[in-house]
Amino acid sequence: MAVRHRLIQATPEAVWDVLADGDRYVEWVVGPSEVVPKSGQWPQVGATIAYEVRLGPLLLHNETVVRRCVEGSELELEAKAGRLGTARIAVELRPWGEQCLVIVDEHPLRGPGGLVHNVGVEALIQVRHRAMLARLAKLCESRAGDQCRPDPPDAVGSVRYRWGTGRD
Repeated sequence: MAVRHRLIQATPEAVWDVLADGDRYVEWVVGPSEVVPKSGQWPQVGATIAYEVRLGPLLLHNETVVRRCVEGSELELEAKAGRLGTARIAVELRPWGEQCLVIVDEHPLRGPGGLVHNVGVEALIQVRHRAMLARLAKLCESRAGDQCRPDPPDAVGSVRYRWGTGRD
């Protein structure tokens, strides 16, 4: 079982906003290309997104299904990789002061992926998780910085600040 964590310099709410946006899946997950909604409303249980993954000369048509969602703190996904099988990927968000501790836990569920799961595969998953968490941190930390960035001066030259969710 591959477990990895990272402290992200953003609130759990800011991290959740990225996880809960199915269109941003390709921005933080390593491997998939363009995401297409297949069914349901991401990240509700049962929602499915489809995408392609290129492994050298192979082009795989995969999908990910939300299996469990605790809004704001937990997202459990089942990644389906065709003949390679499926994997469970759990992402947990824990408040850590003003920041967010993100814990990712992945392991095979079905298919040949579970049969070849060994220390070597575990090491590759750890490398992928490191890259994935770095991408997620970059997205969330840049967004968190935008929340307190000053708006352009208004007509009389004063500066207004945006606080809160960062949504306009």
